[in-house]
Amino acid sequence: MLTAKVTQSNGRVVHVRLVQSGSSTDTTVPTDDTAAPMASNTPGAGATTTTTTVVEKSAPNPIAPESKELYWAAGSFIVLFILMRFFFFPKIKKGMEARYAGIRGNVEGADKVKADARGAVAEYEKALDAVRAEAAARVDKARQTVDAERQAKLAEVNGRIAAKRAEADAANAAARAAVRDQVAAAVTQVASKAAELATGRTPDAATVQQAVTAAMESAGSR
Repeated sequence: MLTAKVTQSNGRVVHVRLVQSGSSTDTTVPTDDTAAPMASNTPGAGATTTTTTVVEKSAPNPIAPESKELYWAAGSFIVLFILMRFFFFPKIKKGMEARYAGIRGNVEGADKVKADARGAVAEYEKALDAVRAEAAARVDKARQTVDAERQAKLAEVNGRIAAKRAEADAANAAARAAVRDQVAAAVTQVASKAAELATGRTPDAATVQQAVTAAMESAGSR
């Protein structure tokens, strides 16, 4: 704690001494009046009265604001509030609303694009299903056509084969009949010649031929 000791002479401050409590160090602050010559106390030259006043003052708080600082702070706050309320805040609000509207428009546009894309995908899938069904129908129709043509070709080929076989069988039968007739004639001739040699007379040709035919039929049935 600092203590100020003020010395006055005829109501004028002569010098001020600052004394710190708990310390032996004194600080003397001279005033402008100390430079002036002091008047003498001799009688007849004018009486000079010296008064010493001791004033004890506490040291000021370094963090306590002064009145002018409070006024400046209050004025600055009021000015800032007015600027924020009537100038900055409307602009900030307008900018935020514009940005929100832009973001909302972008979101709505994205939703619309997404919906359009989904519709396009659905139409594509529908068209793809129709193409697949048409392709399957065409494949089935082509398969049926091929099967019908194959059956027709097979029937035609089988008919040709049957006709060729019938012709071959007829030719074989005719050939066998001709050969059989030739063989029968040859056997009949040989048998007639053998009977003529054995009996000394010519046998009946019809009888010999009938016997040869019966023998050949009996051998063919076996």
